Amino acid sequence: MRAARIHRYGPPEVLQIDEVPAPTPERGEVVVDVRAASVNPVDLKIRSGGQRAIIHYRLPWTLGLDFAGVVTAVGPGVTRFREGDEVYGSPTHRKPGTYAEQLRVSADEIAKKPSNMTFREAASIPLVGLTAWDALVVKGRLRAGQKALIHAGSGGVGTFAIQLAKDLGAHVATTCSARNHDLVRCLGADEIIDYRETRFEDELSGYDFALDAIGDETRERTFQVLRRGGRLATMIGGVPKATHAHGPALGLIVAGSGLASLMIRGRIKHGVHVHNVLRECSGDQLEQITARIERGAIEAVIDRVYPLEAIVEAHTYLETGRARGKVVIDPILAPDALPAPSDPAEAPARDEEE
Repeated sequence: MRAARIHRYGPPEVLQIDEVPAPTPERGEVVVDVRAASVNPVDLKIRSGGQRAIIHYRLPWTLGLDFAGVVTAVGPGVTRFREGDEVYGSPTHRKPGTYAEQLRVSADEIAKKPSNMTFREAASIPLVGLTAWDALVVKGRLRAGQKALIHAGSGGVGTFAIQLAKDLGAHVATTCSARNHDLVRCLGADEIIDYRETRFEDELSGYDFALDAIGDETRERTFQVLRRGGRLATMIGGVPKATHAHGPALGLIVAGSGLASLMIRGRIKHGVHVHNVLRECSGDQLEQITARIERGAIEAVIDRVYPLEAIVEAHTYLETGRARGKVVIDPILAPDALPAPSDPAEAPARDEEE
């Protein structure tokens, strides 16, 4: 089968299409015929070596952390799925591999594909959906009637988080560039701040929850928006930046110390509970997301679709920061079926995920 792998860490050009043996399932696993996968900012960090402090892959390695497809083989001990089932999911960082024609994955990490979504649409959901679920539901405990600020609302996690927050009954504010206002308004945003024209902390106050997808000074300013007792869920742990500056081992220590300091400072100085977002690769959580999708509360937002052979172009485009929603890979798409070039004047979506 074909798979997009890295043989060394580096820029998008280190990705190459290889012929590799097809997988076979072990106990508790299934093999899936991948019909679509998606590209996420964390994939860029893994490819560049920014996540080596967390996990060091034995290269060459196939990347990719979410997918949709059809089960073709079932391993011993699996009872929830059978051959022919349409499924989707997000494997752990330790076992990526969705940039391929077939994937071996734990049955605990997948769920039935939403019946009202195509494979491409479903493939765009798992990683951002599980990330937003951990931030808003598990860590944020967001409830009806509360106020939520979602930074980078036009990005992959942001577009999902706005819809989830609205479905939970929250009043939602978001930050994005002016060209994305119509998009986030259609997703349900009640207040929209153009971060290039307005300081959001001058417009918003008394918020119960905020999702930080940017970090640095934007995160510090976000404390001013939150009420005492509010919650800040941050997706930016700082590992890639610290690894680049200090190396893998020391970088992990520096990033961990910075996150601990942030949590202490948030609690003592601002009275805000700070939580680090950690996606759980959970089929059970995906089933809850599926239920919301099938009743129409959440829809997929896809910017572009690339063939597997154009994985370098897909990574290059995502690195521009201009993607609205998700970038999807279709292994069945003809190799020469490339999207139209983007407008270089487009403003970045400012969406970050680790």
